[in-house]
Order: sequence, then structure tokens, then C-alpha cells
Amino acid sequence: MTFSRGTVEEIAAALAANGLILRGGFSFGDDETAPAGFSGGPARSVLLIGQAGAAPWPHFQRWRERQARDIANPLDSWSREVIGAVAQEFGARAVSPSDRPYLPFQQWAMRAERLKPSPLGILMHPTYGLWHAYRGALLFEDGISIPEPHASIHLCDTCVEKPCLKSCPVDAYSVQGFAHEACLGHVRGARGEPCRSGGCLDRNACPYGTDYRYPPEVQAFHMAAFARL
Repeated sequence: MTFSRGTVEEIAAALAANGLILRGGFSFGDDETAPAGFSGGPARSVLLIGQAGAAPWPHFQRWRERQARDIANPLDSWSREVIGAVAQEFGARAVSPSDRPYLPFQQWAMRAERLKPSPLGILMHPTYGLWHAYRGALLFEDGISIPEPHASIHLCDTCVEKPCLKSCPVDAYSVQGFAHEACLGHVRGARGEPCRSGGCLDRNACPYGTDYRYPPEVQAFHMAAFARL
């Protein structure tokens, strides 16, 4: 698959230098309203970029050591910098899940990789379980031809016990959805130390993808960002 300024394999190699991976992609249909590409015209295709496990963490940490300690949203800033450089190299527009107005990243991910949400809202991956993330996307004004992803078993459908809905002390996740205020209050409170230091107990209870589970320090970083600790 070749773009005007490189191939998908070359893009993947550029991302791998920072622990990031391609997470699939697709071309927009003629009847879709696509976001703008690099030159401002409608994009014809999108490649999603993300991570499996904590592979980007060492690269991010080295970058962070060179930044001001009070930098806001450092992981977002690092992701934008790395993905933006790749976009510039290959003639694409880089976009982020935190861009306003929000782009439909979850819908794009479900379309690109045929994933479905877990009871926690995180997309369940057949290999990585809940231990993966999307850090950005590249929008191209060239079309791409990527093989359709194979349909896979949605692991949550095979999980009878659903430990991810039984491990939180305040039942933050349920079939009714996410109780944001209950979770936030617990994490910030005196009894929230296990969550602050080791991550979400519900997420850690999931039996799938454990080889890719984020180390405690990575989970603590994300939890602190959530709670603004």
C-alpha cells in the first residue's frame, strides 16, 4: 500500500521508533462526510495509531525528562509531537482523540479493527484485552486498500463471571454505565490508595490480555491524570 510520500510499512517503522503501532484503517465512502486532510480538502482515508501494552512508556519518559515538570497533559503532548512528525514526513494530517470538536475515534476503531466495547467501555481486543489505547490518527487525501480485519470472538461474550463488574469497592461500573462521581470520590479518598497506586481494580480483574497489562507505575500515572492528583 503506497501513499504519495511513502508506504504503510514505512509509516509503521517510523511509529515503531517510539513504541507506537498502526491499529488499522479504512477509506471513507463517497457518501460520508470526512474530516479535512493535510491541504484542507476532504480526507479519503485514515490510519489509526496506538499502542499495545506499555511499549511507548520508556520513550515517553525520556521525552518527559526534557520538559517542564508542570506541563499539562504530557502524554497527549508527547503523542501529538511524535504523530505530528510522522504526519509531516508522510504528507498526512495528524489528529488526536482530545481534539475539539471531537472526532469519532471509537467508531473509527470499531470499524478498523472490528472491536466491541467491554462492560468498562474500553474496546476489548482479542489479543491485548483491555491493555491498549489509541493515541491519534493520520488523515490522507489518498485512498488506501487495507484488507478487511478478520471477525473475532468478542471475549466479553464468553466471560460468564464478569469480574470487571465485581471488583470495584464503589461499584463504579455496572450495566447502567459508569458512575463517574462515585469513582472519582473513591479514588481521591482515604480508601482509594489501591486504585491510585495500582490502577482500576475492575480493569485489572479482567482475565484477558494480561501479558500486556500496564505496569503499576503506568496505571498510577493514568489514574492520577483521571483524578487530577
